[in-house]
This record gives sequence, structure tokens and C-alpha cells, in this order.
Amino acid sequence: MAAAAAMAYWWRFRSENRYDTEIRAGAAKYGLPPALVKAVIWKESRFNADARGKAGEIGLMQITEDAAQEWADSLRLTHYVHEHTLDPATNVFAGSHYLSKVLRRYGATDNPLAYALADYNAGRGNVLRWMNSTNAPAARTNSRVFLSAMTFPGTRQYVLGILERRNHYEGQFR
Repeated sequence: MAAAAAMAYWWRFRSENRYDTEIRAGAAKYGLPPALVKAVIWKESRFNADARGKAGEIGLMQITEDAAQEWADSLRLTHYVHEHTLDPATNVFAGSHYLSKVLRRYGATDNPLAYALADYNAGRGNVLRWMNSTNAPAARTNSRVFLSAMTFPGTRQYVLGILERRNHYEGQFR
């Protein structure tokens, strides 16, 4: 029994840390905390580089084709195809690029990260709708009000789960 528990712990540790080099590089390039990038990967794919989503998202950070193409265009990559983001390093760079972009959108809020993570998960249109809720005008700048204005409970849990997991990973990147 103890051997099985030790093996499970070892596998989880190995699984969660095998992409740390790529996470550090992608986070550094796009000015993000590595613990945040790792928490997004944990939530999006549980560190499965071959993960595929229902809407065509792929890889560790579950990158959509449009987001990946935007990253490739920003680097002037030629002959880029979406399947390239199945490569863990490419995926982390493309995902970090996109996360950095959406984070900058919400700089006038008290906690841009809550808004950016909601955008990453549910899209900008939904975030704007929640920010402009007539029932909660403070949602434009107050993240607590914004989270309560969300009409997608899954997105609220997504944001809160990543914020909690980021705290879990922060000690690994000091």
C-alpha cells in the first residue's frame, strides 16, 4: 500500500514538473509569473501535451487556432499550422503570448488577472457583458463584483481554481 502511494506521488510530481523549463521560458518571454502559466496548464490540460478540447483547442494550454495564429503572426512565422502547438514549448509560448495580451486588456481593474482568466476561458464578449452588467456597475473595475456578476459558474470556478493553484506553485519558481 505504501509503495503504491509513493508511486502515485512520484508520478504526480513528475507529471506536474516535466514542463517547468518550457514554462519558465514562456513566462519570461511574455512577462508572466511562471506559477500562473503552470496553474493555467494544470487547469486546462492537467499537463497532457496531447489534450484536445471540444472547440478545437489543443495542447497544454488548450490554445485555439486563432490565438495560436496570432502568436505565429506576431513572430512572422511562415508555414505555421495549428498542430505545431502540440509541441509543449510552442504551446507554452503561444499560450503565454495570448494570456499576456488578455492581461493587458484589464489594467484599469483592481485585479486584472481575474478578468484575464475569465477572458481566456469564456471569451472577451462574455467578460465585457459581465463588466457592463446593469445589476453590478462596479464589475467594470472591482473583481469581486465582477466574479459575482458572472453568469457562467464554471468560469467563476475556473478563475478561482487557477488563482488558488498559482499560489500552490509559487514556491517552485523562486
